[in-house]
Formats: sequence, C-alpha cells, structure tokens
Amino acid sequence: MNRRPLLLGVVSAALFATSGAVRAADAIKIGSFLSVTGPASFLGDPEKRTLELYVEKINAAGGVLGRELELVIYDDGGDANNARTFATRLVESDKVVAVVGGTTTATTLAAIPVLEDAQIPFISLAGGIEIIEPTKPFTFKTPHTDRMACEKIFEDVKKRGLAKVGLISSTAGFGASMRNQCLTVAPARGIEIVADERYAAGDTDTTPQLNKIRGSGAEAIVNADFGQGPAIVTRNVRQLGIDIPLYQSHGVASKSFIELAGAAAEGVRLPAAAMLVPDQLPDDDPQKTVVLDYRAAYESSQNQPVSTFGGHAYDGLMLLVQAIQKAGSTDGVKVRDALRETKGFVGTGGVVNLSATDHMGLDLSAFRMLEIRNGTWQLLY
Repeated sequence: MNRRPLLLGVVSAALFATSGAVRAADAIKIGSFLSVTGPASFLGDPEKRTLELYVEKINAAGGVLGRELELVIYDDGGDANNARTFATRLVESDKVVAVVGGTTTATTLAAIPVLEDAQIPFISLAGGIEIIEPTKPFTFKTPHTDRMACEKIFEDVKKRGLAKVGLISSTAGFGASMRNQCLTVAPARGIEIVADERYAAGDTDTTPQLNKIRGSGAEAIVNADFGQGPAIVTRNVRQLGIDIPLYQSHGVASKSFIELAGAAAEGVRLPAAAMLVPDQLPDDDPQKTVVLDYRAAYESSQNQPVSTFGGHAYDGLMLLVQAIQKAGSTDGVKVRDALRETKGFVGTGGVVNLSATDHMGLDLSAFRMLEIRNGTWQLLY
C-alpha cells in the first residue's frame, strides 16, 4: 500500500529563561523516523513521546553547545520503503546532523545505506543484530540484540534443568533474525532445538504450529517475535493446554503485551531491561536512579506507563547529546568518534561501553530475567 509520507512535526521547544540562553536561529537538527502508527506503534509511540519530552527538557536547561535542539520526526508506519525515503529526506532536505530512530529491524536496515553514505551518525532503536554486525562506521544501536535474548533465555532454560526447546517465530524482520540467532547459539548453550515452526505476520492462529511443537518432545517453548503475534501464541499455548514453560523476547517488554495476552500471560518469562522493574532493583544497582527518574518524568507527562521502548529512545538521545558535547562539534566524523569513546554511560538499557568494534556496548548482564505474575512483572534475577 502506498502511504503518503507523514511529517509528524518539528519540535522546537520554547526557550526558557536560563543562565545561558540557547540560540534558536542556529539550532542543531536531529532527525528521526519511527513507527508511530502501524503494527509496531506500541514501540514507536513511546519512542516519539520520549524524544519530544527530552528535547524540550534539554532546551529548557540551555541546549547543547549553547544551541537549541530541533527534532524532525517522520512516521514510517513500519514500512521499510517509507523509512528509506524519510532517511533520504532527513539528509537531503532537513540537513540533520544525526538520527535517533528506526523502530524496527526492517526499517533500520532500509535506512542504513542512506545514512552511512552521508556519514550521518545513526543510533537505532531496533533489536536485530544485523544492525551492528558487521560493524558499520556510523551506525549504532541501544537495545539488546536478539542474539543476547536467545542466550539469556537458554541460560534460564538450563537453570530449570531443561534442554529441549520448541522454537516458534514470525517470518518477518525481527522474528526471522532472532530465529536465526537462536538456532546459531543453541548448541553452545547445551540446547537442542527439537521443533522449528514459523508463522506469517498477520496470522491470527498458531495452533497447527504449536501442536507440532507439543508432539516434538519440547520441554520449553521460545517465541521470537514482537507485536500481536506473541500474544496470539501465548493465548494459543494456554488454549491447547500445553503445560511447559513459555518464553517471549524483549520485543514484548511493555504493558500492552500483558493486556493483549490477558490471563494467558501468567508465568511467561522474558529477558528485559531494568526499566520494567525499577522498584525491585537493589539500591546499589547503578541503573536504579536512572530508570526511576525516567519513569517519573515519562508517566507524569504522558499519562501512560513506561515501556523499554521509550527507554531505548532516551538512551539514544542522551548518548548523542553526550557525544556532541564531547566532540564540541556537530561534524559527523567527530560525533561518531566521540560515540565510540563512550565508557560507563548508565542508561535505561544497561551500562554502555562503546568502541570502534562494538556499536552497542551492552553485555548479557544488562538483561534481567522477568516473569509475569498477577498481571505484572516480577524480577527473577
């Protein structure tokens, strides 16, 4: 379907009376393309809200390098072709100095060639490991990778004394990528994939695939996907009376998944960021203050619960702002180099340590294992 390009808006926050007034006439333009509508809207909407909220806060505090931030956001509707078109527009027409966006793996991958060619620092908010492996000169990402999700899940499966896994995944971008990663890392983690079932985006029933998993001898089920698919799988598992552990990816780490899956979500486990359980973190956890402050700012202004997805946008924007300040410039190469020098940045996703060969900077300790109990998240470890 041919979507008409939609410019959501240019955020030019009103100047506040601060000790150092920011210069609106010489604004630093930051671009973004997000899936604010469409099947990934539950990711893209909090990302958009977060970017707008914190650009306003940064401008109120004096801006960056004494200049106001100007945020240009386009809604790609989850369409990869739209994402590439908007990335081109951000570079050629809007003249942005950097981009924080790319809600999904598919939209991110479509835009990377455009932004790399223009030497525009790009911090993606999507999960696929292909975004940063192999390393690309100007492309970074904030969320944990799908490979990490597989590793964390398999680690927990082994802790439960289990080894045989039935894998079910979407054929679309993130689901396809995570499926490949799970198949790749399973042997090293002592996991046997005894079933490998797939469903198409938009499917409303996965009982045939789950019946095959039930007959495979699987001791646990892992679902690789985001959006409505995981809720359908979760409900189908319970409807079929399949009584083995069910794991979802970090792609469902928002309250909307629990609402969609309903009572069937009880007992589901998933790896996720500390964002979902800030009150359950020990006081000496370096992320506790960051996630509590973000939650308070977001929920008080947006009148909706936080999700890890808005947190990815927060981390991306703050990493970029810190890099521009460190570089003392908006030059793409200098900002890129400053990003690579980031060490010990405490974000909502974990403690970030970037380098020339690591453009995400998170290790497996940044993932928490959660279980859904009584309609909410419970931190396991």
